[in-house]
Amino acid sequence: MLNENISRFWEDFTAKSIAYGVNPDSVRWFVRYAELYIKAMPDQRLTTHSAQNVEQYFQGKGRNKFLKDWQYKQLVTSLKILFVYVIESPWASSFPWQRWIDNRSVQNTTTAPSTALYDTEYPTGFTRKSLDNNGTDTILNAQGEALPVNQPLTSNDGLGHQLAKRFPHHVTRLVAEIRLRHYSIRTEQAYLGWLARFVFFNDMADPENLNDSTIKAFLEYLVINRGVSRSTQSQALNALVFFYKHILNRENIDCGNFAQSKKPRRLPVVLTRDETKNLLMSINNPTQQLMANMLYGCGLRLMECVRLRVLDIDFGYQQIVVRNAKGKKDRIVPLPHSLNDSLSNQVSHAKMCHDADLKNGFGAVYLPDALSIKYPAAAKEFKWQYLFPSSRISTDPRSGAVRRHHIHENGLQKAIKRASHNLMIYKKVNCHALRHSFATHLLESGYDIRTIQELLGHADVSTTMIYTHVLNRGGRGVVSPLDNLK
Repeated sequence: MLNENISRFWEDFTAKSIAYGVNPDSVRWFVRYAELYIKAMPDQRLTTHSAQNVEQYFQGKGRNKFLKDWQYKQLVTSLKILFVYVIESPWASSFPWQRWIDNRSVQNTTTAPSTALYDTEYPTGFTRKSLDNNGTDTILNAQGEALPVNQPLTSNDGLGHQLAKRFPHHVTRLVAEIRLRHYSIRTEQAYLGWLARFVFFNDMADPENLNDSTIKAFLEYLVINRGVSRSTQSQALNALVFFYKHILNRENIDCGNFAQSKKPRRLPVVLTRDETKNLLMSINNPTQQLMANMLYGCGLRLMECVRLRVLDIDFGYQQIVVRNAKGKKDRIVPLPHSLNDSLSNQVSHAKMCHDADLKNGFGAVYLPDALSIKYPAAAKEFKWQYLFPSSRISTDPRSGAVRRHHIHENGLQKAIKRASHNLMIYKKVNCHALRHSFATHLLESGYDIRTIQELLGHADVSTTMIYTHVLNRGGRGVVSPLDNLK
């Protein structure tokens, strides 16, 4: 009977590992790491293990110089699967698993850690604050805002880790400059990724020794050899110009004339009113259905919807305030009356999550820019909480703070694609198609183009004009001669 229980335990662990995303061919190694951990504490039941047990184990393994970084990452991931999904220990969901991986990577960036974190030349206006009790190295900008950089690489990209090991001073300064400007974590990931690819393209040469012609060669390689789009090439150029201008202080970057991808002129995908109605009704999950209704009913972008906070919903004036949207602009969009009850229920759900977090010693939320410094207590106020909170506590990959973030956008994306597939709508349906449909249906209802431009948050009316194509029925209103024959 004991052997059967053990067999079922490891079958469950294997199934949870695959569900987590582990390659089935690699599962045996994750099983092995979990077995070694259990054998290291033979006299203690797994259900009684605490975060301190895991931390002590990680500390010992982290000092093992023969354990490579990728092996250490597998070790941490295996124990995360073990305690979060198999044992379901109450402390495990808020345990900083990723921080242990990142800290070990940073510690191994050089043979002398002090050259990586302590003697870094920070940008003008920055000062360094020593490592605190949590092992977090922090720099302060001119306003005294803390910018933790002990985890400079927020991407799991293999090239990124090579970049951090070879040129930790470049990575640390780049992260500091990005966070000084309050750029999003996705911008940070993208810029680090492009710098890593650029360095790898030049055989891991120090970018400080590379000239403008190497940037041109890299940009042309992306287009000619990789076939990237115009927007992708532009992002790569912006990342490299940012690095050379703000980190290496090269003001004039001259790449000359280089091969560029042709910018395509694509018309937006628009659903008919019936298609939209059927699509929204066929989404089964209530939260995802509410979010999809808001994308269409308010003309929101996906991340604008995901990042909404409780204070953004104004039932009195029947409107939603979209803050810090694309272009760092705020705007106001209408709140459909038909969503009042659903939104009220969602606010109540967010309140329940927040109250439970406060009871468990959490309850703080991420605040943009310097709000957390100006209003220290605001992070725990309910009005600042996300309207669509995540189902679990997580660790901020930048600061290492443990708190509840907003729901992940992937769930809604998959729900909309699945619904369109089930309805056999043979269009390229995604979340943004609902925003396109919002604008087009308003035009069809007689609203003027300037009003729609303001609701969508477009800086230029020419961007909004693209939706007028739907009003030109049958190819600019031309009646096909084939129809005249019939």
